[in-house]
Amino acid sequence: TSNHRPNACCFCWCCCCSCSWNEDRERAWRASRETKLETIPNCEACAKPTPEEVRGWAQSFDKLMKSPAGRNVFREFLRTEYSEENMLFWLACEELKNECNTHTIDEKARMIYEDYISILSPKEVSLDSRVREVINRKMQEPSSHTFDDAQLQIYTLMHRDSYPRFLNSAIYKSLLQSVSRSSSES
Repeated sequence: TSNHRPNACCFCWCCCCSCSWNEDRERAWRASRETKLETIPNCEACAKPTPEEVRGWAQSFDKLMKSPAGRNVFREFLRTEYSEENMLFWLACEELKNECNTHTIDEKARMIYEDYISILSPKEVSLDSRVREVINRKMQEPSSHTFDDAQLQIYTLMHRDSYPRFLNSAIYKSLLQSVSRSSSES
């Protein structure tokens, strides 16, 4: 007999059967990871970066993160490393900081919590327990600065961990080559 269980239940969380629910979930997860940058609605609108701007991203992580084009390219790189949620979380926190309406702040804070902080979220960011405790306390009365500690921790993680690999990535090197070539042709 085979190990295949054709009538496996939909509550099966293991990978020992061919439960169609698990297969559908896996297929949807893969599809979400394979989405092209241009089709992502949260992708920031920006002008094509200049060669100086692209070279500047190698000088400082702050320059990269202050540039909408830089954030887009870095986000594309993070997607290849399966850590795009770090940029999405950082951007959501930036958006929350610019909000003034208390009702909207409350709504957005809860959405950020559900999307990036909750241990049940597939986009959960990696935070230490101290920061999680602070957030849980602040969620009693969310403000535009509820996630400041977490945002700083994720910014630092991207800076120390992903940024050096980004600078050596094919994505960055080909963009640098492309903008340098187009500027020399002008």
